[in-house]
Amino acid sequence: MTEHDMPNKKPAWYTSRIYRVVTDSDREAVLYFQRVFGLMETGDLDDGTVSHIRGLQLLAGIRTSGIIDDATAEEIERIFPYGA
Repeated sequence: MTEHDMPNKKPAWYTSRIYRVVTDSDREAVLYFQRVFGLMETGDLDDGTVSHIRGLQLLAGIRTSGIIDDATAEEIERIFPYGA
């Protein structure tokens, strides 16, 4: 079985699409993203964080929504497989 045959598995830090921080798990996921990218760890989807999300999405060739969705989470794991 190759990597391409295996089903996509969500990263442990990511539970669902995040377009605004509502739950503690949303906040933890945003903090994780901020830590991985060396941003100020606020836990909020502030302008700087959204800008970095869009930049990653653009570089990865995925929709530049500025939200952390499945494709974005998978790309973060692909680039930073060992986390922050």
